[in-house]
Amino acid sequence: METAVSNFNFWRLPKQLQARLGPIVQPPVQPREEYLSIDKIYQGDARLLLPRIAPNSIALGMWSPPYFVGKNYEAHLTFDDWQALLSEVISLHFPIINPGGFLVINIADILCFKDASMPRIQADAVSRKKSPVTREDVLRAMKEHPASNRYQLAALLGCSEQTIDRRLNGNNIRGGKYETQTRVKIVGGLVEKWAISAGFYTYDRRIWVKDAAWENSRWSSLSYKSIDEFEYLYFFWKPGILKVDRSRLSRQEWKEWGHRAVWMLPSVRANDDHEAKFPVELPTRVIRLLTEPRETVLDCFLGSGTTALAAIKENRRFIGVEIKEEYVNLANRKIYPVLKQPHVHGS
Repeated sequence: METAVSNFNFWRLPKQLQARLGPIVQPPVQPREEYLSIDKIYQGDARLLLPRIAPNSIALGMWSPPYFVGKNYEAHLTFDDWQALLSEVISLHFPIINPGGFLVINIADILCFKDASMPRIQADAVSRKKSPVTREDVLRAMKEHPASNRYQLAALLGCSEQTIDRRLNGNNIRGGKYETQTRVKIVGGLVEKWAISAGFYTYDRRIWVKDAAWENSRWSSLSYKSIDEFEYLYFFWKPGILKVDRSRLSRQEWKEWGHRAVWMLPSVRANDDHEAKFPVELPTRVIRLLTEPRETVLDCFLGSGTTALAAIKENRRFIGVEIKEEYVNLANRKIYPVLKQPHVHGS
């Protein structure tokens, strides 16, 4: 029996990996018409369409999933739904990625993650507009007017009832005391757990630093929390022979970003046709770094089509999956004029 998938020699693997990967590297033969064609965009749920992609045919799966941050296209998801979606989609990539190939996920932490277990205590924010009324002033007024409620005390002291409650109890009676509090949810551990469970290994992680979109804003936070200006790229490797070819990049590109953990890339300022676009340079770098010309790149959360567009421009094939019809139509309008150009794929 001979097995050759993208120059991958199955018999060079250790015996335990041969036993583990055999059913995947050498899958049962299926009629070709059952597989999705390349250089096309498919509308539908990734969980239904990924099993229709030919095994060991994808050199790189790169996508940016819903972040669970309240965008319109993810508003229907609960946190449990979101976890189930991502874990299943990651698992479905393992059979279709080439041995030695990669799954790269672009994602960010959840900055306002609701946590009912957090104490409902309002921060005592100190600013130049803070009321001059002190706790001692409130206690003195209460002693002099023992029958007064906080509204009456506020009128006596010339402040708000909110200030009275905050000085006495450290609470904010308008919202914060009664609302579920939020915290930052670090998602990297979740994504890594799902990938390892699927059979992948964490190969690398990089940080995409976006431009300071808030630098000219007149608003600022009253907490110590930072403004979010970066996202993560997690690289997951499927066991197999990994080809490292430095000629894919120029010497200057290797120096500037090829081996750098932090990528400085301007974000897309005009999300006028999609809520969450990333710049075409982001998938372009990943594609050039990890794949060869004419290999196939998959994006199963295609959105406006940026990953497919980058693949075409770098002489790679692509498969796109997107659940929303309006985004499929948008991506097709962007991609197919480029795909039809005479120089694309040697046509």
